[in-house]
Amino acid sequence: MAQQIADLAPEGEFSELARPKSFWYKAFQQIIRNNRAILGFSVLLVLVLAAVFADQITPYDPYKVNYSNYKQPPSAEHFIGTDELGRDSFSRLIYGARISLMVGIVVSSISVTIGVALGAIAGYFGGIADMIIMRIVDLMQAFPFLVLAIALVAVFGPSLRNMMLALIVVYWIWFARVVRGMVLTLRETEFIVGAKAAGASDIGIIFRHILPNVFPVVVVQGSFSVAEAILIAAALSYLGLGAQPPTAEWGSMLSNAKELMRILPVMSIAPGVAIMVTVLAINFIGDALRDALDPTLRQ
Repeated sequence: MAQQIADLAPEGEFSELARPKSFWYKAFQQIIRNNRAILGFSVLLVLVLAAVFADQITPYDPYKVNYSNYKQPPSAEHFIGTDELGRDSFSRLIYGARISLMVGIVVSSISVTIGVALGAIAGYFGGIADMIIMRIVDLMQAFPFLVLAIALVAVFGPSLRNMMLALIVVYWIWFARVVRGMVLTLRETEFIVGAKAAGASDIGIIFRHILPNVFPVVVVQGSFSVAEAILIAAALSYLGLGAQPPTAEWGSMLSNAKELMRILPVMSIAPGVAIMVTVLAINFIGDALRDALDPTLRQ
């Protein structure tokens, strides 16, 4: 039967049809068939474009104070009104996307890099390196996550930069523990033992054989950590420990609007909805990545 198909197919086409599809190609196909993933990517794309081109699309300077227009309700001139200093809330909402997305991406990227590196070292080499790294992880996990983040920001001083540093210090331990567990399993597999027997260096084995195998899990966890970082950053800013005035940030906008909840509820609703939509979109993407990259869940 295979020979008959090969005879009917034009030269070269049968080999393409018979060639097994790669893992990443199958994962991509599953992702684009996921409606929630498409919705998540679409919303995230709009948010990214709004953040990048905020200077061009905002109707007003988000930091310009105008006391003659303070506490204005939504209108054609000010879509969601103005705050207690007369600043356009819609413009501040758009600029807030820059801060929130930057916090999520930067915190997640640095945390993943540190956590994967230390987790791979601890899992592969073991010994004193494993003991030191994992005791640090155990010590930090002994404290509640949010309490530890608040304590670190309080020590460093409230600011956007210090808040991001505190989140990085807290977040990397998750990735280090996950990667270490995977590396402990992978280093005993036959292809790793074979690579060692063939004379491959430890660094070469880590980069060529171990990290590619942990990459799918790291991608999934990293996507969820972006949403988590945005949410925690907004909470810290709401408490006054993150972005400081006059920075346009969704958490600080919520904090400033709490006194206007009765007379201008839209001032609180708008940044709250922005946070919810952003986190939901990223979680949709994370769910799709998990379903596509986890072999036990793939269809």
